[in-house]
Amino acid sequence: MLNPLVDQEGIHSANTGMIPSLDHVFAALADPTRRAILAMLLEDDMAVTDVAAPFSMSLAAISKHLAVLAEAGLISQEKRGRLRWCKLEPDALRAASVWMQGFGQFEPVDLDDFERFLAQALSRT
Repeated sequence: MLNPLVDQEGIHSANTGMIPSLDHVFAALADPTRRAILAMLLEDDMAVTDVAAPFSMSLAAISKHLAVLAEAGLISQEKRGRLRWCKLEPDALRAASVWMQGFGQFEPVDLDDFERFLAQALSRT
């Protein structure tokens, strides 16, 4: 059965109407730089130049990452004076979380136990 929150166009949200599809959200989250940017924005809104500061890449490259995040609905940007500011938008992450919780019926895997199991199994061969 299909999740009623998801259709071909995207995810319906009571607060915002329509937000981008899960494909866009997960594609944006696939990059470690974009995940780091989201973690930074958890603290507070930031100017683009402040977002770029910890990374060893050009401002243009950071701007491309920010555009992907904005297209996925994960952040919004606004101009304040001469600076562009970025703000975390939680609805897209919330929708992805709701979708992932559908898989919660599976027992979580303890990776440490799994690693020990593999080490024992490989040492026997």
